[in-house]
This record gives sequence, C-alpha cells and structure tokens, in this order.
Amino acid sequence: MATQQKEEFGFGTQIRKSPYFDATVRWGATGFSVYNHMYIPRDFGNPEQNFWNLVNDAILCDVAVERQVEITGPDAAQFAQLLTPRDLSKCAVGQCKYVLITNAEGGILNDPILLRLEENRFWISLADSDILLWAQGVAINSGLDVQIREPDVSPLQLQGPKSGEIMKALFGDSITDLKYYWLREYDLDGIPLIISRTGWSSELGYELYLQDGSKGDELWEKIMAAGAPFGLQPGHTSSIRRIEGGMLSYHADMDINTNPYELGLDRLVELDIEADFIGKAALKRIRDEGVSRKQVGLVIDGPALTGPNTRCWMLEQEGEQVGKVTSAVFSPRLEQNIALAMVSAEFAALGTTFDVELPSGKTTATVVEMPFFDPKKAIAAT
Repeated sequence: MATQQKEEFGFGTQIRKSPYFDATVRWGATGFSVYNHMYIPRDFGNPEQNFWNLVNDAILCDVAVERQVEITGPDAAQFAQLLTPRDLSKCAVGQCKYVLITNAEGGILNDPILLRLEENRFWISLADSDILLWAQGVAINSGLDVQIREPDVSPLQLQGPKSGEIMKALFGDSITDLKYYWLREYDLDGIPLIISRTGWSSELGYELYLQDGSKGDELWEKIMAAGAPFGLQPGHTSSIRRIEGGMLSYHADMDINTNPYELGLDRLVELDIEADFIGKAALKRIRDEGVSRKQVGLVIDGPALTGPNTRCWMLEQEGEQVGKVTSAVFSPRLEQNIALAMVSAEFAALGTTFDVELPSGKTTATVVEMPFFDPKKAIAAT
C-alpha cells in the first residue's frame, strides 16, 4: 500500500527557512512573511493575545531573519565607521549600538544593531535589506583590509517582563549582570551563543544569537521548557507594542528615500567626528537646510482597527494630500487607534488634524506625542 506523501509548507527553495522553522510550526505558527529572503512567523493565533503575552509574561520569537553581516580584519573598526554616521569610537568590546546605515545622499539603507564582539570583529544585525551586498561592494573600493561575510548565526528574541527569570533558569544568576545594550558569550549544554540585552519590543528582553544552525530545534525546546513555569508562549514580534513604543520598521516607516532628520534621529548622526563615513556631506547639507517633511505620531478616530495597515493611507487637509500613515494599529491597552506617519513639515505640530481614508471610510487623525507608551523607554532598560 502506497504511503501518502506529507506536504511541506513553503514558497520554494529560494526562500530560506530558519533553524527554528520546524519548531515554530510545531508550536502553532500558522502564518509567515518574508524578510531578508527568509520566512518569519507572523501568526500564532490572536495578535492581541500575543501582545498581552508579551507585556504580561514573555514570548519567544524566531527572528533568524535578522541576518548578521560580519566584519573582520585589521581595519574592521575603520570600515564599520565608514558605514554609519553614528560615532563608534567609544563603542567598547562587548557593547551594542543602534545605528543607521546611509548612502551617499543620506538615505537610510538599514537601521541595524551593531555588536562589537572583539577589537576587530563586528556583527551588523540587520533589518530587512541587502546590506551584505552593500558592505561587500563598499569594501572593494575602500582600500581597507577587511573580510565581509554572513556567518552561521540565527537570533531568537526572548521578550517580556518575565524574560529575566527565564534567562536565570537557563544560565544562572550571572545573566542578571548583563547591561542594556551589552553582550556576552555563553555555552548552553554545548550550544554556542552570543546573548545581548536587546530586542524589538520596547519590553525587557534578550536576543540569543545561535552560532550553530544545526542546534536550532534543541535550543528552541530548551527555552520553552525553561519558560513553562513563567507562562512563556511562542510568539511573533508585536506590531501593537512596537508602534506603542514608536519603534520603526524598515520599508514601512523609512526607506532609502528617508533621511535621519525626517525621523527625528539626529542623535544617531554625529557630523563633527574626524572619521569619514558614507553620506557625511549630504547629511551636513540636510541638517543645514532643514527638512520638508517629518515623522509624527497620530491617534486615529473611529472603530478599532482589525489589524495593522497593509498599505499607506493618505492624509489630507482641505482636499490636498499632505502626508501618509506608514504604520497603524489598535492598541487594546490604550484603547485607541495609533499610528506613525510622515507629513509635510508645516503640518507636524501637536494637535494638527487630518482627514484620512481608511478601508472602512473617512475619519480624522490628530498629531500627538510619541512614543505612545513608556516614552522614556524605562521598561526595556530596567
């Protein structure tokens, strides 16, 4: 009797699966998106429940799509500085930095976390764009002695108020000494890891960078077992919480045509350093001339949105388009529709109102302060 062939989920071999893919399916992932040419779980059931799991307990997220660009060689530090307008001269070994990677026109190519593992060894933990190719291209003509490659590294995010207790159960009390935006090397029963106090949630959290993809399933199960007494659930990065926290999503809230000053990210652009970096002249010009548009936070009137927006919604005043909503969602905690938007600079003042056409019809949006919750980011830095 012939056996029935088991069908596998997938879009073909050109979209890579993470070392945790089978585990996430086993633990209930039902929907995926594509990010850095890889699957990322986007659905473990109710997104609102995922949000409450995150803010009340903890969730484990497969973010292996955060691919690493490794920079090594005698000139690694100089090359890393060439890629970003943020001053890296005081970035110590074992420290992480949120940085922007800009092109010659000052446009943003990526907003990764940079990790300094050794004096001449860096990882760039990527948002969704092909920076490996960019960095290799820059290296060719840089005259610097560096090697650029993608290592066998696949991160997980353990996020939420109980993530610290779960990490203690896994690694002992020493993990509590790990400071916000710092990293440390660990070995978990033969599983090689780099662990950092970072994450894309605005909550207390850790990222576990697996350095051996063959151990992905084992690592996932170890964490879920250790987290069971603390209410740990499998989950996905929460659009609700990241918009509450004013966290930006590449390709949604910014892209190659967006510059740091439009986003209010001046703190990540340090034009007075001696070192040169790509986009320095353009960013000086933009700073001096000012910007014609700015990012703002909005509250949108009307019934609760049923999910995040899947396209940009146009903002109008007196029938004229003056901006667009880039990310929007209903926050069950704030009981409001909240959004990030890019608007003409003259309409960026607090209290400014717009007409916005939602799929459900026309309504009003008002500029408010952001982040919408925990504006000083005290929760994540605790």
